[in-house]
Amino acid sequence: MKRPRVLVLVVLLVAGVLSAAPVAAGAPPPRNDVIVQLFQWNWASVARECRDVLGPRGYGAVQVSPPQEHVVLPGHPWWQDYQPVSYRIASRRGDRAAFRSMVDACHAAGVRVHVDAVINHMTSQTRPGVGSGGSRYSHYEYPGIYRERDFHHCGRHGDDDIRNYRDRYEVQNCELLDLADLDTGSEHVRNRIAGYLDDLLSLGVDGFRVDAAKHVPAADIAAIAGRLRRPAYLYQEVIPGAGEPITPEEYTGNGDVLEFRYGWDLARIFNQERLAHLRSFGSPLPSAKAVVFTDNHDTQRHSPVLTFRDNARYALANAFTLAWPYGVPKVMSSYEYAHVDEGPPTDVSGRTADTTCFTNRWRCEHRWRVIANMVAFHNVVRGEPVTNWWDNGNDLVAFGRGAKGFLVLSDEGHAVTGRSFQTSLPAGTYCDVVHGDFTAGHCTGPTYVVDAHGWFRADVPARDGVALHVGAKVR
Repeated sequence: MKRPRVLVLVVLLVAGVLSAAPVAAGAPPPRNDVIVQLFQWNWASVARECRDVLGPRGYGAVQVSPPQEHVVLPGHPWWQDYQPVSYRIASRRGDRAAFRSMVDACHAAGVRVHVDAVINHMTSQTRPGVGSGGSRYSHYEYPGIYRERDFHHCGRHGDDDIRNYRDRYEVQNCELLDLADLDTGSEHVRNRIAGYLDDLLSLGVDGFRVDAAKHVPAADIAAIAGRLRRPAYLYQEVIPGAGEPITPEEYTGNGDVLEFRYGWDLARIFNQERLAHLRSFGSPLPSAKAVVFTDNHDTQRHSPVLTFRDNARYALANAFTLAWPYGVPKVMSSYEYAHVDEGPPTDVSGRTADTTCFTNRWRCEHRWRVIANMVAFHNVVRGEPVTNWWDNGNDLVAFGRGAKGFLVLSDEGHAVTGRSFQTSLPAGTYCDVVHGDFTAGHCTGPTYVVDAHGWFRADVPARDGVALHVGAKVR
């Protein structure tokens, strides 16, 4: 049996944050591929983060929240942004000019911009309303965009709702949570959606996370992508379920797919099994088609995954994800919430407040030292094989990535002292990037000497780790 979970805050891991400072085009460009989801950040804050943190730390892309006009609801829950009213760039995070400025700033920092694109549906509201940009709408009427005939009306079970997820027709032709389901087989709807995505491409956007892709036939997504003015990177949200006919694998022809099973399995190993089981870790999707993550905005609220509330163990899981050669890693950046519907920090009008990391509920996991520094580790070791695997049969594991990096992870409840590890690293002195930053040839934390035969000796505290790579070699 796995020992009971202990929420231990390892200060060096978690509190040691950064010092101030046509279908798809396939996988992202080969240099830096790590995606960070800055969930609910406003455009001005994303722009600053690209300039000050994401670019310098080697993040390849930022996933931003839906930019289109959305409903405005009492209490301003996070999910109001996933109910489009129009395709104008007018959300609680900023207007079109601010969005364009953000994209330009991120590009100047070497960071690509991916938009969370909501194309399966419009709103679920039964009463007419006014959106975040001033547009009027009703459930099946969106002036100048869609009329009632542009939506599915499946008529199952006396209403239009999905009841049976083992019925492909219902999942893709009925309403998800009463959200007006667009008829994506219609030429008019396909052209409208493609027009929205093309508009974003004209502003410099590089790719799209396709929200609720499971509820849109893969062929419809292909038809929409084929209308775009230029190729864009696509990664699609397809959540698998036991016995369900719609699978992530059927969407790989369109681009990449978010691999939800990765985070579920990783949490199971940390919480119920032992880290030694990570030796053959992977998921059913081919690595070249998977976008992997410990958690995202949905799973951290509704699934048994590791989240920022797991502190050091969450940091360790992200370190593994960034070191392991499977999929494109995506890092989550969250805010604290008292209940699952709670939106981000806002002003009195409901506009998203500027992000101030580590205050005002912003958790900013992507800045935690171990996660931020493992992005550089990932970039250095990309393409290298797993080498020198070692484990103690329980919760202490170590492995290398060719001759470029080496990671030790311990989820043991006690320190492991005097252990020597065999690596394929060149001889020299290395900065441990789990506990220190490597800057201008110097390390702010501990260093380790790898001898001529690739060995180094380390004491590993409980629920902690050591990470060495050739990009942080002191001498």
